[in-house]
Amino acid sequence: MAAPYHPPIKRSVEIAGHKTSISLEPLFWDLLRDAAVEEGVPINAIVARIDAERIAAEVAPGLAGAVRLWLAARLAAAGGQTGAA
Repeated sequence: MAAPYHPPIKRSVEIAGHKTSISLEPLFWDLLRDAAVEEGVPINAIVARIDAERIAAEVAPGLAGAVRLWLAARLAAAGGQTGAA
């Protein structure tokens, strides 16, 4: 895992056949990768699911914020345990 205090890193992802970029701190990229590995799906699939959920929200956050919130909720549901240590 990278140091927790690091500027965001921009990476491209594909959602519904369209490329977009997301800027996340390395910690969040690590957690997102861990979630994808645990679920046995590509990171793009996780991000597409998060995107669909955020669009359906009453007040939709930006995609990067939605990813961070989804990861925080996932960690909270797991009791704070993660493989990204």
